Amino acid sequence: MIMTYAIINNEVKRMNIRDIAKLAGVSKSTVSRYLNGGSISERTRDKIDRVVKETGYSPNQFAQSLKAKRTQMMGVIVPRLNSYASNQTLYGIETFLRERQYQTIIVNTDLDKQLEINAIYTLAKNKVDGIILFATTLTDQHLEAIHTVNVPVILVGQSHEGIHSIVQNDYEAGRLIGHYFGSAHFNRIAYFGVDETDKAVGIHRRRGVLEGLSEHGDQADVYMTTFKLSDAKEKAKPIVQRYDAIICATDNIALGVLKAALDKDINVPKQLSISGFGGYETTSIVTPMITTIVFPYEASGRIAAQSMLKLLDGEDVPLVYRMDFDLDEKESVDIYPTEA
Repeated sequence: MIMTYAIINNEVKRMNIRDIAKLAGVSKSTVSRYLNGGSISERTRDKIDRVVKETGYSPNQFAQSLKAKRTQMMGVIVPRLNSYASNQTLYGIETFLRERQYQTIIVNTDLDKQLEINAIYTLAKNKVDGIILFATTLTDQHLEAIHTVNVPVILVGQSHEGIHSIVQNDYEAGRLIGHYFGSAHFNRIAYFGVDETDKAVGIHRRRGVLEGLSEHGDQADVYMTTFKLSDAKEKAKPIVQRYDAIICATDNIALGVLKAALDKDINVPKQLSISGFGGYETTSIVTPMITTIVFPYEASGRIAAQSMLKLLDGEDVPLVYRMDFDLDEKESVDIYPTEA
């Protein structure tokens, strides 16, 4: 058991996690998560902070003990491996950790929520030092697992109160694209998105696009599809001729819409302008090349890994780290469309 000392009523007493938990009125596992940089509520953190301050208990001593006992293994849970964003982020994580003599244990869940929850418990039981979770959605069962395991967890792609997160700036990126299309004054605009189970893409990104358009007095018809190129293509087939511009929630969706347009001999961008989000390499090898928002996925992975190691060392880490983005203008958008 990890021990340290505290001054209580002018006496030096030996303290352990059980003592801190009893004084704060919380469980031992909660104190461990607190000391290890894990996820706890703000109210609980304040209670433990008060006990730590009153007793002189040093979290840094605990952190140093943890550092000496590390397994040098990091768990990473990814929803799917056939994703450019996931692969680039994973590359950033793995290369950063490998340079620091860490082994990365990757669990692919194929978008199965129960497998994600099981993976959190399994990785913790296998004594990984931390878990990086590529989150698409967070259920109550996800949160229970995160709060139960005595392992720090960092989310990538989504955020949740009290949990360290690395996210893309989906709302502002969407708003920029909305302004971009709004300034061109297209007559008929559609937005191809995904459902709200993915809060980042399905809610924040879509809201940004629609609000950016509305600031120019424009609006868009909203259609739902999946992240699959083939599904986007099928969804676009019967309606692609109705619009002058289609804003797509991902580059994969944009590629599907482009294929549907070309199959119907629609000229892109003279008859139809298309844009995406992500900055996938494939947007630069198709004709026409697709205008897109470029997100720094590899850098996001490096920051996630770096943040995790800082947590393990007892250093302060921002609760939410929001990444920058760029607009990459290519050939798929006619920003000065001919008036009808």
